[in-house]
Amino acid sequence: MHPLPAQAFRPADGGLVVTSADGSPLRAYPGEDGIWRYPVSPEDVSPLYLQALLTYEDRWFYWHGGINPYAMARAAWQWAASGRIVSGGSTLTMQVARMIDPALRGAPRSMGAKLRQMARAVQLEWHLSKRDILALYLNHAPMGGIVEGVEMASRAYLGKPSRQLSHAEAALLTALPQAPSRLRPDRAPEAARAARDKVLARMVERGRWTAEVAGDARIERVIVQPLRGHWLAPLAAERLRQRPRGTAAARRVVRSTLDAEWQSIVEDMLLDRVDTLPPKVSMAVLVMDNDSMEARVYAGSADFSDARRAAHVDMVRGVRSPGSTLKPFLYAMALDEGMIHSESLLVDAPQTFGGYRPGNFQASFSGAVSVSEALQRSLNVPAVDLLDRIGPARFASALRAGGLRLRIPAGAAPNLSLILGGAGTTLEELVGAYRALARGGIAGRVRLTADEPRVESRIMSEGAAFIVRDILESGGRPDRPFYAGGRGLAWKTGTSFGFRDAWAVGVTDAWTLGVWVGRPDGTPNPGFFGANVAAPLLQDLVAALPAAAPVPRVPPASVRAQSICWPLGLRTDSTPEGMCLQRRQAWALDDAVPPTLPERGTQGGLVETIWVDPRSGMRTDPGCRVPGTPRQVARWPLALQPWAEAGMLPGTGAARWHPACGAVSHAGAGVRLEGLDTGAILRPVPGRDRIDVQLRALGGDGTLWWMLDGKPVRRTDGASPVSLRFTSNGAHTVTVMDEGGRYDSVRFAVRGLPEHVRNDGSGGL
Repeated sequence: MHPLPAQAFRPADGGLVVTSADGSPLRAYPGEDGIWRYPVSPEDVSPLYLQALLTYEDRWFYWHGGINPYAMARAAWQWAASGRIVSGGSTLTMQVARMIDPALRGAPRSMGAKLRQMARAVQLEWHLSKRDILALYLNHAPMGGIVEGVEMASRAYLGKPSRQLSHAEAALLTALPQAPSRLRPDRAPEAARAARDKVLARMVERGRWTAEVAGDARIERVIVQPLRGHWLAPLAAERLRQRPRGTAAARRVVRSTLDAEWQSIVEDMLLDRVDTLPPKVSMAVLVMDNDSMEARVYAGSADFSDARRAAHVDMVRGVRSPGSTLKPFLYAMALDEGMIHSESLLVDAPQTFGGYRPGNFQASFSGAVSVSEALQRSLNVPAVDLLDRIGPARFASALRAGGLRLRIPAGAAPNLSLILGGAGTTLEELVGAYRALARGGIAGRVRLTADEPRVESRIMSEGAAFIVRDILESGGRPDRPFYAGGRGLAWKTGTSFGFRDAWAVGVTDAWTLGVWVGRPDGTPNPGFFGANVAAPLLQDLVAALPAAAPVPRVPPASVRAQSICWPLGLRTDSTPEGMCLQRRQAWALDDAVPPTLPERGTQGGLVETIWVDPRSGMRTDPGCRVPGTPRQVARWPLALQPWAEAGMLPGTGAARWHPACGAVSHAGAGVRLEGLDTGAILRPVPGRDRIDVQLRALGGDGTLWWMLDGKPVRRTDGASPVSLRFTSNGAHTVTVMDEGGRYDSVRFAVRGLPEHVRNDGSGGL
């Protein structure tokens, strides 16, 4: 007799099952023989099943040595008397021998095969314990189709682990190996029911179960789910399957951190939405436990069965443009740098940063905004302004240290477009970084198995995390009512250039959640952005997850409420009298209340000295023949002049200049031309034979004179925009000058217009 097959010593080697945290299979991978198995030990199986199995198949299992002579003799006598097999004489050990010996599996019944089976049974009993032999049966018993073993059969047909089997279910799975093809409950429920009832009758006959228990079990209908290839979290399972696995047990079963119930709920939510999406559009969702950093939900695609949506592409790990989702980290860094507080005055107006001219998603500007308003409304210009002052390279380095790596094209350097999505990252890294808002500034790497190491890193201070979360969750105003107490979701959306990616990332006390919607191939998806497709799904996810008990929110010791004044941005008690044009309540970090950020392109601060004629109340100047009294006043940044002139900012009713002083060159912030930069090259839109540009002058007094290439072309009042049209190529200079002789100029070139088109000489002003 040859040695025992190696299979006898590896009860269920060959396949792999990836499970949820509670052991429910997420996805099963067949072994080399194409069979689904889920390794299980006798201690993990319901005692009801073991009772039914041993009573029905082999009552003397623990007493015989592999062969039961009495059973063999009885079977032979019945066969000789009736001419047919009435009862089998095989012991459980003999059945295991048939399962593991390649020469016996599928071989026709014959005297030679029976003798080999008996010899193998004795060999098994000699080398293995009864528990090991029973485990072999539990893991290799044929259960129909490509399913083997009681655990996989229980989960595949009944949707539950074998430790939870009822009396009826235990009897059903006991009968199934007798004729697995003929008795498959998903295909032949009536035949399976009859075989189950036969087992129930045997249990009563042999006194193991009462007639009442068996009667109740017979009432249960045989209703099972069909064998199918649809599994939960298939992309997470595939990711875990590809990881190196050390021990033999780890090569058979990988236990993830996912919650099977929540995973199923989220996948159903995605399936409900997927039919409303355009072709090729997919979705991804990741939910992480903030304390353990373990993933509870991992949906890498919207519908794993839909190849048209690139369902096999795992978008939890896909590198995509994050849009505006990085802005919370920028504001946190500015807070930690002492540059801003939560109500610092920022300017949301057309501005140029070294040739980069960002706009807002809504294609409009709001003028004077606070840090809280700019972040909550995701305004682009204030964010680019802050990034320019901090430095793109420093910002990218700080994110990398916190576990959020920005992918930039080879050979390129970080630039101002980073904060609007000009680099790549993943949903997984975003979720790990956003966790910092709920855990005192500490970001964490998402874990898919409990044995993965905890990797944490500080990405912002505890105080900055509190302030940014408060802004995203409730607006960031410490003077609002009902501040104390638990609240819900702090969230941020993002949309990448060309509507390629829509994002929503949120934080609660217990969870960090991320949503991505887009086309895995990176093509545009017009009209789909974070706020209208990703954010509603995020809100539904939060509603579907278990609600944690509210946790009262208390500011850390480093955060205090302060009363501040606009436009200077200082504490109210530090602001000179008459210069507090608007009072606000702000969160200050480490008692730092920095002034409003310095203006770009101007000299001096927001405090200037003016002279006022005591008689008329009109402005004058030391060089004017009308005497005046000096007075220090606070002014708004020049870029906000259009809002000031429209009366939209408090304290902007400044006195007009005295007519006698109109020709004097006044001191002040100067004139600044907005809309073009020196050195710019203008090119037409394809198919157009002209170029239209809109310009505006900020900071001038009284009437403004506009000149093109040294020739006067127009006069305007205040900061009214001026349209400029070019119909020929060439170099040009535009100059604007106010009544006091202050001026600003820009030099630029026009290229790409048809050569036969000639300028009309006015520049179209």
